[in-house]
Amino acid sequence: MNDEIFRAYDIRGIYNEDLTDETAYIIGKSFGTYVSLNGKTEVMVGYDNRLSSPALKENLIKGLLETGVDVINLGLVTTPMYYFAREKLNKWAAIMITASHNPSNYNGFKISFDEKGNAAGDEITKFRDFTKQNRFKSGNGHLSTYDIKNEYVDYLVKSLNIPNNIKLVIDCGNGTCSIVIKEILDRLNVTYDLLYCDSDPTFPHHHPDPSIASNLIDLQKRVLELNYDIGIAVDADGDRVRIVDNKGNVINSDVYMIVMYRYLNDILKVRKGLFDVKCSKALIDELNKLSIEPIMYRTGNSYMYRKNKELNTDFAGEFSGHMWFNDRFLGIDDGIYAGLRMVEVLSNTGKTMNELCDNINIYYSTDELKLQSTEVKKYDVVEAVKRYAISKNYNYNDIDGVRIEFEDGWALVRVSNTGPIVTVRFEANSEPRLYDINNEFMNIIDPLL
Repeated sequence: MNDEIFRAYDIRGIYNEDLTDETAYIIGKSFGTYVSLNGKTEVMVGYDNRLSSPALKENLIKGLLETGVDVINLGLVTTPMYYFAREKLNKWAAIMITASHNPSNYNGFKISFDEKGNAAGDEITKFRDFTKQNRFKSGNGHLSTYDIKNEYVDYLVKSLNIPNNIKLVIDCGNGTCSIVIKEILDRLNVTYDLLYCDSDPTFPHHHPDPSIASNLIDLQKRVLELNYDIGIAVDADGDRVRIVDNKGNVINSDVYMIVMYRYLNDILKVRKGLFDVKCSKALIDELNKLSIEPIMYRTGNSYMYRKNKELNTDFAGEFSGHMWFNDRFLGIDDGIYAGLRMVEVLSNTGKTMNELCDNINIYYSTDELKLQSTEVKKYDVVEAVKRYAISKNYNYNDIDGVRIEFEDGWALVRVSNTGPIVTVRFEANSEPRLYDINNEFMNIIDPLL
């Protein structure tokens, strides 16, 4: 088994290369043994709409049952539907078969052993090492099915307050949200247009990753053509969101967070704003202005979910588009729900999306740049940048990679936890300063990739 499929947040690789049906069977046997040793007798399984998911599901469940644990098969679900089921049914030994926003030839497993949520870091490493020992229990588990869809739709709809009709376009990127989106929208006070909302795991129109602006071009065009209020894009498994405003502009997720913190400010129970290291200083400025304590944390669903639960924050977000609402929702990252919470803001304020983004401090920044490297070299790059920052006596934060802070900007260099990639982002008070910061650090990074 290829060690590299065991990543910081999940198990993930290219189907039939790094990750095979046999891999799924072995992981099933290992996971069933692992959780039963910790007193669990049931495992819940869901899967996304990728072409490889049904075969991986069959082999995973076969392995699980052969260890004697019972299996609850959720069937085809979005990742948020799976998270909802985990909470609703209180079944925390669970596996979601998905590769999130990765290309269609990838697949993987999000795993959780207990109530802490998705396993991460050392927990996955420990499970990898356990799996390689190849010492698995034998038994005959029972397989049952559970359809969570209606309960999920009902809960989501009842968690929204949209008094005035809003016109929206939603782009599912032909991902798994396609199986549920119409049932949700039909129960809300919205006029909607569906873009690429037929389930098609070949993702024929664009890569279903809304964090990449080029994937939003058709959504931008459609919002302008229809003169609608907002565009919402979700990723392949449904846990991330990106917004397009009424003028066709792509709204960065940290700007989404500013708008949402402004809206929630008067009713926050916990005056803390949780965000990841990729976010703009504009968000920190805004939180300070609202007298909300800014808390910068490491990128990643598993880490942010746990930190959010620890702090009990009403709302938290990540630059890649994960948003956690913990005020009247379950504190799970749900792209559809996050998009519709912004629809709620529009409906209750009477302002356009473009107007809601007014009066935000302006900084000049790059997109989140993803530089191809190798699984080994990517860590060397980050260490080299950290050594450089120390040698220059720069102020830096190393909670997740290295974020070097200047009075007039910052630079972030970190490893991607989903592939052989170095992620960088730069920001500054002016375009010339952004150019300087970019050049300073890319001169270190480029030769090491």
